[in-house]
Amino acid sequence: MRYLLLIASSEAEEAEMTPEAMGEILEGYGRFGAELEGAGAHLESARLQPAAAATTVRVRDGRLVTTDGPFAETKEALGGFYLVEAPDLDAAIAWAAKIPSATYGSVEVRPLWEEADFEKPAGDLAR
Repeated sequence: MRYLLLIASSEAEEAEMTPEAMGEILEGYGRFGAELEGAGAHLESARLQPAAAATTVRVRDGRLVTTDGPFAETKEALGGFYLVEAPDLDAAIAWAAKIPSATYGSVEVRPLWEEADFEKPAGDLAR
C-alpha cells in the first residue's frame, strides 16, 4: 500500500538553526533517503519552498479567488513529503519516525486511495 508522509515543521525555528545544526538535519535526511531506497520503499519525495511562496486557490460561486501564502496561519508549515510503499500502517509509521524533522516537527502519515479501495468505506482503510 502507498502512504504519503507529510512533513511539517516551524520555518521560524529552522531559520534560527545554526548552519551546523541544519547540516546535521540534512545529513540525517541523506541517510534516511538512502535507507528508504535500499529497502525499495521510496516512490517519490520532494522538499517544498517556504509557505510564503504558496498560493491558495478557492472557487466560490463560480469565482476564482487566490490568496498569497498557505491556506491557514499555523505554527508549522508543510515542508515536504515522501511517498512510500509499505505493507501496512505500522510499517509506514516506522518510516515516518525516522524522518529527521519528526524530532522537532511532525509527520502525518496518510494512506492513498488505491483503485481497489474506491468501494471501501474510508474507516476500513487505515490499517
